[in-house]
Order: sequence, then structure tokens, then C-alpha cells
Amino acid sequence: MTHPRITLGGVPIVLHAGAPTESIEPIGGATVLRMSDGAALKQQHWERLAGSISAEGWMPPGLSGLDYSGPLELRSTQVLNLVGPGLVFELPGTPRPDVAPWGHAMVGDQWVRTACTYAAGVATLTAVAGATLYQACWMPLLSVFASRPAQSQGGGGHGWSISWEEA
Repeated sequence: MTHPRITLGGVPIVLHAGAPTESIEPIGGATVLRMSDGAALKQQHWERLAGSISAEGWMPPGLSGLDYSGPLELRSTQVLNLVGPGLVFELPGTPRPDVAPWGHAMVGDQWVRTACTYAAGVATLTAVAGATLYQACWMPLLSVFASRPAQSQGGGGHGWSISWEEA
């Protein structure tokens, strides 16, 4: 089985550039306001994702030739998931086209694989006898803004990191 690679702007991150560490976190126009009685009220106008990718390997990642003036396609390998009692999950993003979403069912205290179909932003899992929870998983496809990676070299290795924000 081949494992999917992170790609940025069509350039795959090969293992010789190091085993990547990838992070994804939400960013957004949200703030918590306090009312005159001290009660909290959260106002949120928008939410997107941001993250970073870093590694240390035998060679640089080969990302210096990309055009960073506009958005780039990021095919992430960070697994995102939703968990709930139902079989139908509306995914809050686009899965990679080369890695289909997949599902798990909680039977007793174990997660077991279950079939998953995906269409128009919705993952539908197949029921499993005795399951109490279901989990839809996917690897996201994102349009991101990034800058050239920071790079270092020493001890026979090449270190690099790149930060990005969803367009």
C-alpha cells in the first residue's frame, strides 16, 4: 500500500526531505464579549484553518520554485474526523481527491472499519451491528497562502518548515 504524500503546489514532499510533522489549527474572527451582568457572549464572523509542516531530512523539500504570490493547493495528510451516533456526516471541508474518506464504528471499546461513501460534501457510513458511535475520517484538500520555507543545514541534514493559512 502506498501512503499519500503531502503536496504543496503540485510538489510532493518526498521521504528524503524528512518525515513531516504537520499541524492544523482553526483561526477566525471570533471574540468573547462580556455583557453588563458579566455573562459571556461569543461573536464569530468567520473561521478558517492555519498550520505548519516541518521536517529534517537528507535533502531540502524542493518548494523554493513555487509561486507564493497566490494561493497554492495543499494536499494534507493530517487526518480530520467527526464522531457521532449517526451514519451521515457533513464534512466541513473538501477531502483529497486521491484519498477517499473512510469510516469507523465503535463496537464495545474498539473502533472497527466500516464502509464509507462520499458525495457532495456528505460522508455516509454503513451501519455495524452493536455500534454505539461512528467516525468519518478524511485528509483535507486546501487552498492556502504560504511563504517560502525556512531552511537550515547542519550535521549532514536539511531542516525546513513552512507555515500556511487557508485562502
